[in-house]
Amino acid sequence: MAYSEDFRRKALEAVRRGHTKTAVREMLGLASTTLGDWETLEKETGSLHNRTLDRKPTKIENDELRKYCEDNPFATHIEAADHFGCSEAGIRKAKKRLGITRKKRPNAT
Repeated sequence: MAYSEDFRRKALEAVRRGHTKTAVREMLGLASTTLGDWETLEKETGSLHNRTLDRKPTKIENDELRKYCEDNPFATHIEAADHFGCSEAGIRKAKKRLGITRKKRPNAT
């Protein structure tokens, strides 16, 4: 969970009053780059409010992947990646997200 704007402001004020970044970080339990990131955020936006994340929508629609897996039960991850125009890792992650397991070969008798 992100820190509140008030908490961020108080931490930066402590640095501006003359405390070292290291002392403030240790006192508040922050990561090493956090204060610098907050200073940069304040310079760039004029606020300490969280930036909105501009993420691309997923290339793989859940319903389409389910249908593809039902229609092509023996398709490899590479074949599915070619079909959806993404990486093999993307297919693996999407299948894991949907709870679709890989087909395993039965042991030879």
